[in-house]
Amino acid sequence: MPQIPLAIVGCGGMGHRHLFGLAELQRAGLSPFELVAACDPVTDNANSLADEAATLLGKRPTVVANYDEMAALGIAAVDITTTPRFHHTLTVDALQRGWHVMVEKPAGLTVRACNQMRTVARDTGLVVSVAENYRRDPVNRLAKALLDAGAIGTPRFMIHHSGGGSDRMTISVWRHQKDQSGVLLDVGVHYADMMEYFLGEITSVYAQMRLHEPIRYNPAGEGKEPTSNPAGVYGKWQRQMPARFEATADDAVYATLNFASGAVAQYIEDHAMHGQGLWSRQIHGSKGSFDLPNDRSGRPIRMTANGETVDDGRLLDLVPDFRLDEATSALFGGDRLWRYDFPFEQTDRKLLAVEYAEFGEAIAGQHPAEVDIEQGSRSVAVSYALMESGQSGQIVNVADVLAEQIGDYQASINVSLGI
Repeated sequence: MPQIPLAIVGCGGMGHRHLFGLAELQRAGLSPFELVAACDPVTDNANSLADEAATLLGKRPTVVANYDEMAALGIAAVDITTTPRFHHTLTVDALQRGWHVMVEKPAGLTVRACNQMRTVARDTGLVVSVAENYRRDPVNRLAKALLDAGAIGTPRFMIHHSGGGSDRMTISVWRHQKDQSGVLLDVGVHYADMMEYFLGEITSVYAQMRLHEPIRYNPAGEGKEPTSNPAGVYGKWQRQMPARFEATADDAVYATLNFASGAVAQYIEDHAMHGQGLWSRQIHGSKGSFDLPNDRSGRPIRMTANGETVDDGRLLDLVPDFRLDEATSALFGGDRLWRYDFPFEQTDRKLLAVEYAEFGEAIAGQHPAEVDIEQGSRSVAVSYALMESGQSGQIVNVADVLAEQIGDYQASINVSLGI
């Protein structure tokens, strides 16, 4: 089959991470794409990505500054890895030009932005895939299969707690700015997607919200080692960011979430926690429980049921039909995995490669995008439901947020976006 002409749009840290994922898929002989353009109005960023692509892919894509320059290159698909403020306009423009879209999370900066994307996606019928990588982790795939097989009975209760960060910058300044995508959105959509992946739709939330650290510090701005640099690709940009800056986005939320199934979750997302970090993802059912590892760690699931704890290959005996997809199997070394052991940088690239493989299959009509704009919008709505509840002090229904019937917290952001 002819390869799909692709452009990476946004050539900063995330764009480079996606390029590494695309190269990983090509090395496995499974890439359906030809990278023909590196698009960024910052020419240095676009050239940096194009130079890396020449080394990794064997061909240098054309450097362009915008879609108009890209239109003559025969583009069929774009991978949007810009900062979130531009996701909705770039996605809508791409769809109207007839291009399929993979867009980084959060799908849009607000629910209203997502709803604009949803409308155009429905009208055009083109693929919009939201780049959610956590659910693609082989261990999370196994956890989902075990849940579906009833290994712990009917899920009743979930604990989803994460904490750390103190007063340090999380990757970039914009992740601490309310009108750019604060950490409760940037990270929260990952966790919202995972909770709904495992337990189905979240219907309502009640939350407390805080801005614990109004001043954040960036060690790289003083020439020191960065404290938050996933996959090691952000350092050169972090050195150009201020060493000290004001944070305007809330950095902690503590909540109770209700699911359509009747299950309940206790949720903590605290990016200002000092001292010992916090991680716990547990699911308790009518017959047992799962203690689930951190995403992208490769560590095993710990299942307790019938008075026995299992955290090894015996988990696979409970799901004899469980198989990973072709790309995941090739990249991680098997189609029935219960753990894996790769450095984080390799795991990150492999999961991004799986995203690309699935995007290509959706374009080819083999299946719908697994995380489409509808699911991507739900994750944004769940994250904002928590913030809307935190601001109002009221229980908030996710459907009301998705329908824009509740949106006070987002109102100023929508004004800044002009929507």
